[in-house]
Amino acid sequence: MIMIFLGPPGSGKGTQAKRLVGERGWPQLSTGDMLRSAISNGTSLGLEAKSFMDKGQLVPDSVVIGLISERIESGDCQSGFMLDGFPRTIPQAEALDKMLLEQGRKVERVVLFDVKDNELVRRLSGRRTCLKCGSMYHVEFTRPSRDGICDKCGEMLVQRDDDKTAVISKRLEVYHQQTAPLVGYYRKQGKLRELDASVQPDTVYESLIKALS
Repeated sequence: MIMIFLGPPGSGKGTQAKRLVGERGWPQLSTGDMLRSAISNGTSLGLEAKSFMDKGQLVPDSVVIGLISERIESGDCQSGFMLDGFPRTIPQAEALDKMLLEQGRKVERVVLFDVKDNELVRRLSGRRTCLKCGSMYHVEFTRPSRDGICDKCGEMLVQRDDDKTAVISKRLEVYHQQTAPLVGYYRKQGKLRELDASVQPDTVYESLIKALS
């Protein structure tokens, strides 16, 4: 099965995708990870992407689609995969459909992880990160043993700039502008499944499994 996970930052779609990777063995394809890997390996698409990123420009859809096209030809993607964070716009969705059609494949399920904005702000603004080891905590849900100190390496925890309320609000505004058309696009195709992602992770996972069945 080829799946797309849609959802705002903080909706937990990445966490649920990783659980599916562990339990079902379906690869989770993140365009960010693919870009970093292509750049690190010095591939032609990676070098092309880097030329845009070095100028502070967005990587063109054609490059991102090219990376996805290369990645899904790998053996581990033959029985299906999950796209997390892509597509973000209608043109990207149309390009993805065209690319898959040329390979005799198609997107079969699109899952929308629905969470209210105020809950997302609560989740994201409470995150604290260790800059040394990358461990993450939360001021409400996963507190460290000592306030402001990482349990793993003893370094101080910080609030990242993109976890500050003003930045979160802007990220959510951009998300809604981009995603609202995508919801209609996939609903019209009969592929969209919506689930309440504001509940406990295990409950979300149960709903996800039903949505994919």
